[in-house]
Amino acid sequence: MAKSVSQDAISTILANPSPDSSSDIPEIVVQVLDLKLTGNRYTFNASDGKMKLRAIFPSNMSSEIITGSVQNKGLVRILDYTLNDIPNKSEKYLIVTKCEVVSPALETEIKAEVETEEHDTVLKKPKLENEARYEAKADASGIILKPKQEIVSKSAAQIVHEQRTNMAPSSRMAMTRRVHPLVSLNPYQGNWMIKVRLTSKGNMRTYKNARGEGCVFNVELTDEDGTQIQATMFNEAARKFYEKFQLGKVYYISRGTLKVANKQFKTVQNDYEMTLNENSVVEEASNEETFIPETKFNFVPIDQLGPYVNGRELVDIIGVVQGVNPVSNIKRKIDNENIPKRDLIVADETKKTVVVSLWNELANNVGQELFDNADKSPIVAIKSLKVGDFQGVSLSTLGKSSVMINPDIPEAKKLRSWYDSEGKGSSMASIGSGLSPSSKNGARSMYTDRVSLTHITSNPSLGDEKPAFFSIKAFISLIRPEQAMWYRACKTCSKKVTEAVGSGYWCEGCQKNDEECNLRYIMVSKISDTRGEAWVSAFNEEAEKIVGCSADELDKLKSEQGDIDGYQQKLKEATWVPHLFRVSVAQNEYNNEKRQRITVRAVAPINFAEESRFLLEEIKKMRNPQ
Repeated sequence: MAKSVSQDAISTILANPSPDSSSDIPEIVVQVLDLKLTGNRYTFNASDGKMKLRAIFPSNMSSEIITGSVQNKGLVRILDYTLNDIPNKSEKYLIVTKCEVVSPALETEIKAEVETEEHDTVLKKPKLENEARYEAKADASGIILKPKQEIVSKSAAQIVHEQRTNMAPSSRMAMTRRVHPLVSLNPYQGNWMIKVRLTSKGNMRTYKNARGEGCVFNVELTDEDGTQIQATMFNEAARKFYEKFQLGKVYYISRGTLKVANKQFKTVQNDYEMTLNENSVVEEASNEETFIPETKFNFVPIDQLGPYVNGRELVDIIGVVQGVNPVSNIKRKIDNENIPKRDLIVADETKKTVVVSLWNELANNVGQELFDNADKSPIVAIKSLKVGDFQGVSLSTLGKSSVMINPDIPEAKKLRSWYDSEGKGSSMASIGSGLSPSSKNGARSMYTDRVSLTHITSNPSLGDEKPAFFSIKAFISLIRPEQAMWYRACKTCSKKVTEAVGSGYWCEGCQKNDEECNLRYIMVSKISDTRGEAWVSAFNEEAEKIVGCSADELDKLKSEQGDIDGYQQKLKEATWVPHLFRVSVAQNEYNNEKRQRITVRAVAPINFAEESRFLLEEIKKMRNPQ
């Protein structure tokens, strides 16, 4: 007997937009039409041959769609769903939260006029409670009505009542109210309840604006489908829920509001963000932790951190701890408060290392545990790290960051196996060194994404959302001798110092006076290649490689010896020398106008053997464009 859709399936859904539980849902089989990827979800038209309804698959069905289990014109059985209104339209939108495959793609689209009575009989509608419970049984003499056997005499209400006896309040709540998946929520929805795990918790922060002072903190919530959402609490709500929310626990949450997520501050993949107020309900779900996934990571290999430098996007990493420094205290400039900091050196299978700075409580708690066990090379999985450019690439924790030591996840087991069998004896290199190659052997990163200067200058939108990184081969064509090429810097922290009253130099960062200071470059120069030219900024280490001496030595030529000609000659000698540059491109606002800023991140002399190999590869690509 051929499989087909359920009769009037769409009408059944429209008549029952929000069933209380999956047991209340009749058998609903629909045909999948117009299946396509929209954003990061698959949408389709659910058809019963008579009517169609726009629908969206749950995220856990994506793999089945990719592998071909779910196909266009195929059949699926909907086991649970939510029906939402489309704003400003009279249409409805079906959010499928649970379903199963019935049939692969059929030859044609099912139409009402070709459906047979037999199909409707096979996939018949469920019987109502007040119908007589008789089943038909056919034999040679015809049809005989016979009562069903083993009928439970208890009513459904009695069974539910017995099941609810001695249950925890959260369990009773789950049975009396429908739990909505996060994917089904939108700002236009009425009452809802979600069951989620707290997978990230930020620190309580204070703020001050035109409306006064207050406090705020954020959390990240994950439901059983793996969908995440960020929730924010202000003032009274923040104080009410800060201690209640514990990392890793599962909660029932209701009476919150949703709005479109601000892309600038969004930390999870969700179009909406949630706000909880003092009237919101948050209740811990006991003994149900196993149904909600643990902290969800999206690991970035260490050798691929470069594009994230100084960007807004946060990253997760997993690696083997190679070293742990003692805790130190850094004085915060805004209020002179001492902030604990501890640096880790972490490596992964790419054989690259990176410095991770733990701040505040993480430096003292998790950091101390890692310090005590550093000789055992523990594995750490760290969520929500900011990528900076200190020493080329560096990572720092934020208030919402979380650190797991030796986590029980497949990635950790794979990394441990690699490290014990191979990694322990391998030589590791800092990811920063990959952006600053030595003269002995050029780094591969200087050749993998080589572009011309016109590629950068002719694309004014480059670096709009986050800095873009490129490698170029160019000449220094001009260094203006009249520019302010350096600043006075503290010998300890390299921050700018001012002349102290009396004598010496005052460092605001270190809060101390020193008799001497260093000079550090802040140089602007013009670079040129065969296609164009551009102005670039270079800081101390990179400028030293360009000029060929330190800022202190250049200052002596200019001032102490009074040798202006020698100073200008030194700058002239630095021009028209070929270099390999690693640059970042970002957008800066000046006089309410966005301008492109190109910053030199690394400089290396030309390695002619490597350059020749690179050119030969380029020629080969031109001959064989595939």
